[in-house]
Amino acid sequence: MALRTGSNANKERERMAINVAKLYYQMDYSQLKIAQELGISRPSVSRLLQHAKDNGYVRIQIFDPIEDMTVMEERVQERFNIPVVKIVSATVNDEQEIKKYISKKAAEYLDSIVSDGDVIGVGWGTTMYQVSNSLTPKPLRNSQVVQLEGGVTYSRWRNYARDVLENFANNFSTNSMYLPLPVVFDTKELKRMVDNDRHIKHILDVGKQANIAMFSVGTVRAEALFFRLGYTSEEDNFKLQKEAVGDIYSRFIDTYGNICHPELDQRTVGIDLEELKKKEYSILVAGGEAKLPAIKAALRGGYANVLITDQFTARALLMRRTLESYREEKAYEKIKNNL
Repeated sequence: MALRTGSNANKERERMAINVAKLYYQMDYSQLKIAQELGISRPSVSRLLQHAKDNGYVRIQIFDPIEDMTVMEERVQERFNIPVVKIVSATVNDEQEIKKYISKKAAEYLDSIVSDGDVIGVGWGTTMYQVSNSLTPKPLRNSQVVQLEGGVTYSRWRNYARDVLENFANNFSTNSMYLPLPVVFDTKELKRMVDNDRHIKHILDVGKQANIAMFSVGTVRAEALFFRLGYTSEEDNFKLQKEAVGDIYSRFIDTYGNICHPELDQRTVGIDLEELKKKEYSILVAGGEAKLPAIKAALRGGYANVLITDQFTARALLMRRTLESYREEKAYEKIKNNL
């Protein structure tokens, strides 16, 4: 089929180029099949495809998931002033699926940094349990694994405290230090007395000396593990669910990362959040829509220097703040600067 010359021929060539491009890129036809369908030569198809590209009728974009993740990691680092961000690609935006992917990534990251002599601090919960099951055996010398929050519970629900500790210790062929206490006491006085016991004090001191701390954040949903374990009263729970956005090592924080319910915090057994800021590695492993407020709060509070999350959560972290939240943050900054 010969192409005509002149202005009409030019219009027909444009139309032909677009049709060929649609068949090739949208319908996945081969160049040979297009030539047969349209009754033109294969070289003509090739020239028409090139014409379509040259004139902007076809725009080819290459999606490189590795490069995309790297850019996203850098943006989260800059946005929250956090030195290390690791983002894993989860298949679906589902809380349980995300937990599997970020736990595996956390185990890989820990394997890459841990060495002889390190003291590793851990908490409890389903995310940490998943991490502990994803570890790759790596015997260490002169190392310890220590529990950074009380783990004793008489609830029918498992908090995985001992499982996490033992899995970590067995994986690294090292000693473990279990904190044999509930995470919350009924009174501040009783908690103070226990803290002064020399055996408990030794465990807490080892926790302070840990150079690696790995943790997740909890939510304030009614079905959150902390509330199901029955550590606190209905009054405490109501206050927390009203004022807090989540917890780190069972210490509840508001949207800016400040401790909520100070009286409850004084009854809580385990590492003080300020200690996390001093760790060589303070590794936050968390993802999912429900945990997003707590993740933001933990990053605003400066409690993590490593974040391991998924691409869905990372995108949500990078979304523009609403005018209301922007004003709230500015108001808070003004108050803080005037103190």
